[in-house]
Amino acid sequence: MKIIGLTGSIGMGKSTAANTFRRLRVPVFDADAAVHALQGPGGAAVAPVETAFPGTTAEGRVNREALRSRVLGDPAALKRLEGIMHPLVRGAERAFLAACRRRGARLAVLDIPLLLETGGQARVDVVLVVSAPAAVQRARVLRRRGMTPERLAAILARQMPDSRKRRMADEVIQTGQSRHHAQRQVRALVERMRR
Repeated sequence: MKIIGLTGSIGMGKSTAANTFRRLRVPVFDADAAVHALQGPGGAAVAPVETAFPGTTAEGRVNREALRSRVLGDPAALKRLEGIMHPLVRGAERAFLAACRRRGARLAVLDIPLLLETGGQARVDVVLVVSAPAAVQRARVLRRRGMTPERLAAILARQMPDSRKRRMADEVIQTGQSRHHAQRQVRALVERMRR
């Protein structure tokens, strides 16, 4: 089974690419969805997060806004949170890949926003970076509910620059033109990899 590591900075079109893989019947592990499940009601991260950051959980789930305000701009707090979350997400990822192998999947996608920042390229066969011009990225992200220019700047400060990600990629999907253009690129990649 070939493992594709799908990554890209915020607002670059990873969701469009991931959904295209799903439509092509390629299983996709969504690291962000795994984090939400782990921090949701009864999630495995709730108790350790409350222990590390008292007052950031309520009703059996992590209050993501409260947690975000505790770690944003505090590298030590962020590192502590990553020390809780990364092993749990990796466990969910391993379970996903094991299930894909049992089903005989030829391809599987790991959709991981910080794949390159965390050295995750060592766990995949192909690094696929989605990319768009900076102006397109900024416009997309600032349309999101609750997003501010300051919050975007803080997120981008944690992410590797797009130019460096593209240099580290085995494949790049350009998402700045149209959704259909990006989808065609993903389809072509899947056809090539399935041969």
